[in-house]
Amino acid sequence: MTEAATFLATARRVIEIEAEALRRLAGALGESFSAAIGLILAARGRVVVSGMGKSGHVGRKIAATLASTGTPAQFVHPAEASHGDLGMITEGDVLLVLSNSGETPELSDIIAHSRRFSIPLIGVASRAGSTLLRQADVAITLPPAEEACGTGIVPTTSTTMTLALGDALAVALMEHRHFTPEHFRTFHPGGKLGARLLRVADLMHGAEALPLVGRDTPMGEALVVMSQKGFGVVGVTDAGGRLVGIVTDGDLRRHMAGLLERRAGEVMTRDPKTIAPDQVAERALAIMREKRITCLFVTDRAGDGRALGILNIHDCLRAGVV
Repeated sequence: MTEAATFLATARRVIEIEAEALRRLAGALGESFSAAIGLILAARGRVVVSGMGKSGHVGRKIAATLASTGTPAQFVHPAEASHGDLGMITEGDVLLVLSNSGETPELSDIIAHSRRFSIPLIGVASRAGSTLLRQADVAITLPPAEEACGTGIVPTTSTTMTLALGDALAVALMEHRHFTPEHFRTFHPGGKLGARLLRVADLMHGAEALPLVGRDTPMGEALVVMSQKGFGVVGVTDAGGRLVGIVTDGDLRRHMAGLLERRAGEVMTRDPKTIAPDQVAERALAIMREKRITCLFVTDRAGDGRALGILNIHDCLRAGVV
């Protein structure tokens, strides 16, 4: 076997071991998981996650996932807790403490603090009779599973199970609270995820920027409006102010002969493609790419069809919508 083949074989073995452990975890979940959800929902404060070493790294991710999906959460390092950070944990909170062995000595002060002030404690560990799970109000025991390292000493499978358990808690809470993409955008306005959830209304140019003319507007005047507004198009409205057409560069070329003797209603393309302000900007970009256009008028489809704004493809690209 070549060295490259050996690497691949090792990688596949690790992933298969951890995948099997996750299947065991899914089958092992029961009343304690539901009880943990109940404690979190009943808490007036935050979910305070804590763990030492690799469990601590996993705990930070769990706290971040909870916080971004509608469950206020923070991570408190157990060593720092013993030197003043216990003050971050209040009686309205609920503790989620992670430890593979359940005997991590650095957790003793946090556990004692939770018992002293009757702070609900959810313990997650692999040993049912461990100190952590004996002291916990809700004990979640990870099922027996071998570590993927082969020696049994490097936290691999155990941390994968703990991470998946944290995701399961977060998603169960999220679904119970009917957490929507709009809620998620509130907590995650930056980066690719935030860009994907931007609404058309967030990016469109408002009414003052709209290039609009009436049906009977001479094309000479329409061209001036098109040039002044800088979008390369002009919308055409009827007597009631509803958007009924659009004049683009293509329309100008098709009506080049005698263009200045015509009116906007004669040159326009009828029933232009539009989008509603509450649509995600990603959808608007997809339409512009599909139709090979650079602008979309934004209209209130539930209203009277008036133009509310205009969106340019470059507005989407600058915002990171791709």
